[in-house]
Amino acid sequence: MSASSVNRRRILSLWLPRLPIDRIQRFFNSAGLGKNTNEPSIVVIKNNNALVIHALDEAAERLGLHIGQPLANARAMCPDLKVFDADVVADAKTLSDIADWCDRFTPLVALDPPHGLFLDITGCAHLFGGEAALLKTLIHALARQGFAVSAAIAGTSVCARTLTRQATTSIVADGGEAAAIDRFPVSALGADEAITTGLRRAGLKTIGDVASRAPSEITARFGARFSTLLAHALGQGDAPINPRKPLPDYIVEKRFAEPIATDTMIAMTLSRLADTLIASMEKQGKGARRLEAAFFRTDGAVRAIMVETGRPVTRSAVIDRLFRERLDALADPLDPGFGFDMVRLSASRTEIVVQEQRDLDAHVHDNDELAALIDRIAARIGGKRVVVHLPQDTHIPEQAVLAAPAQHHLTAAMQAEWPAHAESEPPLRPLRLFGQPEPVTVPFATVPDGPPHQFTWRRAKHAVVRVEGPERIAMEWWRQDGKQLTRDYFRIEDAEGLRFWIFRDGLYEGEVFDADGKPASPNWYVHGLFA
Repeated sequence: MSASSVNRRRILSLWLPRLPIDRIQRFFNSAGLGKNTNEPSIVVIKNNNALVIHALDEAAERLGLHIGQPLANARAMCPDLKVFDADVVADAKTLSDIADWCDRFTPLVALDPPHGLFLDITGCAHLFGGEAALLKTLIHALARQGFAVSAAIAGTSVCARTLTRQATTSIVADGGEAAAIDRFPVSALGADEAITTGLRRAGLKTIGDVASRAPSEITARFGARFSTLLAHALGQGDAPINPRKPLPDYIVEKRFAEPIATDTMIAMTLSRLADTLIASMEKQGKGARRLEAAFFRTDGAVRAIMVETGRPVTRSAVIDRLFRERLDALADPLDPGFGFDMVRLSASRTEIVVQEQRDLDAHVHDNDELAALIDRIAARIGGKRVVVHLPQDTHIPEQAVLAAPAQHHLTAAMQAEWPAHAESEPPLRPLRLFGQPEPVTVPFATVPDGPPHQFTWRRAKHAVVRVEGPERIAMEWWRQDGKQLTRDYFRIEDAEGLRFWIFRDGLYEGEVFDADGKPASPNWYVHGLFA
């Protein structure tokens, strides 16, 4: 066997032809409201201002109903028909949940909407006893969950998809794609209806008929896109799938013959997986920055938990501690149900570890302890809630500081240079500003650029006794097209000793106008308070 044959891609196509009606049936079963299986049921959707059949169960199919048939015709054939409205969003969520469950077979899972999936099983089928055993396991597991399933394996996704629409549990050997689909109708390729109709009118009724013609002839008549589709269906060329999730850098997992359900076993499993993961990364001198633990329940549900770190992690004890913090802080606790039959730990983001002198440099130890503390807090309350502040090159007060996640910007925060504060001088600006400047009422002020003599803020009047300013700040005209006004800021102290940072938004007789275009009085705002 040649090297190219050994590395040949193998794609498993999974099709759930009755997904909408199966989803509804599963809902009734879970609520203890299972219906009579001999009672025909359909799901309808609106198409061209008419309700047509979107999905149907076996009982309805036995009556001769079919997808796309108008509801009125279906009712005429079966007056006792049970009808449900389509819920495309719920169907997509169910398909996504099934894709999560399929991650147990391969991390390369792609959606094939509306009711299908692609699994790239290249090089991993032997883990499940071969392709036939894997296909049998997958179909039986989904059937137990209440889904009608058709699945096939081939060298390309187009060929595998074509097989699932015509024959179930098909496995095509490498190079046998053309012979496997030769007898199928051209509609099985899934091309546009106009192309399918054109092929039939040309006397090309089966895929074999189309394949017998010269590729140049097919391309000239039906376009390059259809010609490429046909080539992939015949097993020619390589058509990789588009996985819904990026492939992690490192993956380790543990499968259980008897499902586990206790917190102790879950913690022990994660700890052992962390040891294995660290050993694998250590061989290449890497550490983990983003880790994900996935728990696969026996009933098909999957729960994933992610943690991030500020620095590459090279010790399993750190991973173990972070996941313990994360699990303890879950608002929705990890529910094992009837148990987890597989636990997976993956590192989706890794970095090369830079060795540092740690014995003599106290700053390195301090930085490590601070980074570890931030990681633990972030694992418990979320990384976006632990922030550092970075100075920005702007004089606009609300934009002068950027709050950034501490895990990713700790080094930048330590190296940031802030404006120097004059000794024994009061601060020029408040330490913290309001999220939005709050309006104040100013009955009169010294014009054109003087401070107010009194103002009302939050329904309380304040008499001004001391003033510093103004500090004039012009807006960045090159960024905001002149929509913002010039501000004059004042540091004000009232009769009770409270100190405010107040600004006038706009200049008198220059920037503020009423609806008639006449000069108007600018508005005043309080932007912060001094301690």
